[in-house]
Amino acid sequence: MRVAIVENTRVTHHGQVGVALHEQAAKLDLYKPWSDSRLPAPDSFDALVVFGGEQTARDDHTHPYLPALATLMRQAGEDGKAVLGICLGAQLLARGLGAENRIGAAPEFGWCDVTLTDAGRADPVLSHLPATFPIFQWHSDTFTLPSGVTRLATSTTAQNQCFRLNRATYATQFHFEASRAVVADWNRTFPETVERMNPGWLGTHHPERAPVQGALADAHGIAIARAWVNLIESGN
Repeated sequence: MRVAIVENTRVTHHGQVGVALHEQAAKLDLYKPWSDSRLPAPDSFDALVVFGGEQTARDDHTHPYLPALATLMRQAGEDGKAVLGICLGAQLLARGLGAENRIGAAPEFGWCDVTLTDAGRADPVLSHLPATFPIFQWHSDTFTLPSGVTRLATSTTAQNQCFRLNRATYATQFHFEASRAVVADWNRTFPETVERMNPGWLGTHHPERAPVQGALADAHGIAIARAWVNLIESGN
């Protein structure tokens, strides 16, 4: 399988998604449009993954490729391809599907609880998870639910945590790709930012929560990643 990966910022970890793709010997094509505005051609991939970034989904003035990326995600999903949008990627897919992006309306950071909807408990990617599970969050923005999609997960802060379009297009507001190793690297790379998002994170909250919530999130994240990658295979 050929998978196009779009990175929206200088420091991008593929994390659990990368593990699952490499387990299936996927051929990966990397795109960094924040640097050169280049995006994959619609017929060049079997699946599309769009990761997060510090910009909002409406920052066209600083990242002029965002409208084209949102359109690409929507078209690929409507064509039945496997698409995965994480955090900013989820917000961009929502934009491409005509939803409203709500900037700064729902900040979450750290391992937070997410709850499956009835549809989520029956979903092929999420049904193996507990009804409520911890997973890593790092975002300030949220979005309204696009028409024609299925809400799969929610939280008290951001109602739309995960949705599905058609067979294999998924948007997750939460960072299920973020293993404890990824989170530790974010701590080292962005110490001022993480402390601003969650005061006391580095000294207290992270070391307290990583052994239990972090370990559970690791297991849930790799399970989600493997289940989504299996959908790429089943659609080809």
